[in-house]
Amino acid sequence: VQLQASGGGLVQPGGSLRLSCTASGRTFSRGTMAWFRQAPGKEREFVAARRNSDRYTDYATSVKGRFTVSTDSASGTVYLQMSSLKPEDTAVYSCAAKSNHVIVSAIQLPRMYDYWGQGTQVTVSS
Repeated sequence: VQLQASGGGLVQPGGSLRLSCTASGRTFSRGTMAWFRQAPGKEREFVAARRNSDRYTDYATSVKGRFTVSTDSASGTVYLQMSSLKPEDTAVYSCAAKSNHVIVSAIQLPRMYDYWGQGTQVTVSS
């Protein structure tokens, strides 16, 4: 199973970007897919997740209301629509997936995910 992320780039503050991550070899139709990010000198942090089984979504407080996570379970793709971007959103964004349902209390934990894609750089700067 491989996850391929794309869509990163350079954007001005207040702008928007849409990240995509497509799985090959598995669709995760009953699983959980998520986005994490890591800025230089900082630890990896949770951004957003979506459970395909019940469409439950979760967001980090810092992105709530600005980012939207969605999935196409038929194709095994997870999207991250990012709006009102801020310089502090600058980071390498990575997608992650687990074949099974992840409980709410653990959905933000990187160790819950079995599959990871390579990162895509998002830079927010004027």
